[in-house]
Amino acid sequence: VPGCRITGSICLEDQDITQGLDVNLLRRRVGMVFQKPNPFPMSIYDNVAYGPRAHGIRSRKELDAIVRDALESAGLWEEVKDRLKSSALSMSGGQQQRLCIARALAVKPEVLLMDEPTSALDPISTAHIEALCLKLKERYTIVMVTHNMQQAQRIADRTAFFWMGHLVEEGETEQVFRHPKMEKTAAYVSGQFG
Repeated sequence: VPGCRITGSICLEDQDITQGLDVNLLRRRVGMVFQKPNPFPMSIYDNVAYGPRAHGIRSRKELDAIVRDALESAGLWEEVKDRLKSSALSMSGGQQQRLCIARALAVKPEVLLMDEPTSALDPISTAHIEALCLKLKERYTIVMVTHNMQQAQRIADRTAFFWMGHLVEEGETEQVFRHPKMEKTAAYVSGQFG
């Protein structure tokens, strides 16, 4: 990307992904869910089957099983099982976000990145996504960006605070929220740290 600057390293199992890792392999290992739901303008089924097809799966029976498993994992199967051929764009915002989660899960990633996945959702849809994250973190490593401190407390095992690109504090969520390093955080916020 023109103008993009990368410093430091991002490692996935001790391999720096900024050093020429095959993008297709990376997309298979790391799923991404964005701030606003972004379903593809195609059917619910095809949204979920998109990734597995891109990775060479062609068997309808195998795709059917993957789609069902991903939709069940995203807590959406019961709501959509009778309308898999319907446009994903006809779904509610909360359903679209869970569909995007199902699409990410369909390729069986090791890590799921979520960039403020509930910021564009109503409180009921947010509760669905949070409950889903609590279930999914038993099987996946989830890295979630959120500006909602209460959400971080409800979901995260570990929490990291960043301020202007600097890591201010990180650790076990309960510890970070019960005993924050307030002096250091206040110093960052006021600009006293370099």
